[in-house]
Amino acid sequence: MDPKHLPIPYPVTTPVTTRTGATMPNNALPLSVTIDGDTVKISDPLLPKVPATTITLQRTLRIPDDGREWPLPPGLGNFPLRTVESLGDKAPAGMRQRGGIVVPIYQAEALWLSFNAPDWRPMAIKVGAGMVNAVNADPLDGQLRRGREDYLVTPPQPWLDGFKTGEGTISQFVAMPLGSGTTVEGQLTGAETIGGLQLMVAGPKPGRFPEEPPHREVHAMRASMSLEMPAFLRMPSAAPAMGLGAGGRMTQKLYPDPHGADTWDATRAARIWIHLVPAPFWTALTGEPRPKTPATHEQYVAHGWPWFAVYDEPLGDMAVDPRWSAVKTVQALTDSFRTVTQKVTTTNW
Repeated sequence: MDPKHLPIPYPVTTPVTTRTGATMPNNALPLSVTIDGDTVKISDPLLPKVPATTITLQRTLRIPDDGREWPLPPGLGNFPLRTVESLGDKAPAGMRQRGGIVVPIYQAEALWLSFNAPDWRPMAIKVGAGMVNAVNADPLDGQLRRGREDYLVTPPQPWLDGFKTGEGTISQFVAMPLGSGTTVEGQLTGAETIGGLQLMVAGPKPGRFPEEPPHREVHAMRASMSLEMPAFLRMPSAAPAMGLGAGGRMTQKLYPDPHGADTWDATRAARIWIHLVPAPFWTALTGEPRPKTPATHEQYVAHGWPWFAVYDEPLGDMAVDPRWSAVKTVQALTDSFRTVTQKVTTTNW
């Protein structure tokens, strides 16, 4: 069979167009980014013996936004990933200009990010949603500054499920269409024009950690369940671009950097743009079937699927930026929209 007609772009490990730091030394190569199946791999071309750092986007249960603090749900399988380049002219011009990765997601579907790096050579990761830093609500930039906790280090951080809106808690990532007024980007910047996810991944400076494996790796893992989920809902159609709103409250700490900001080499960092596209558009873009619709909370409970707890008391937790207090959840905003609509439709003009 001609590889061009296979469902996964070939080669299996597909280079991803990225952006690098603006002050890269002439003798340094940026970190390389590839897609291997549905996994993002970040490698250092100068250190071939160091295993790649991997990032996956996990489908998951959207937890109820009911004021309770929920435990961690598992992953329900990886989101499919494709490069923008593999879409050719089917990709919108703005998407082609930014490059990066394309992910299909349903309106109001939740996701979490899974990180995995060698325990003997950690990596620093900044996460943005619509160019808003998911940790401290700042505009996302390419710097790693001393005394400014706006990035994650993996390990010890194995995953990120949402925005750092509370002490020991996050507000779950929930996909919503741009222009709906429900994204965190819209609430904190006053505009919904960017959307998607943005990642910056930086490795350590030379001499800070081993450059060859000193021992067998041991990684913390969170269960990822490959489940056949029935197509039980017909999700409403969405705009051609998606951002991330704040969902229900979940127990999760974001661990402070145990090594210090000076450890990381931001000049060679890779910057990855992840475009979130409405799942109903996936077939038109890629020629592939769109993913199954996500599970509901009721289905999850009925099947007896597990929740998870993490025992991480010694690792601490980052401070909460006060700007998060102004961010409303998707549920609160959509309820407000319904109330306004009801008032308008029942008023005598």
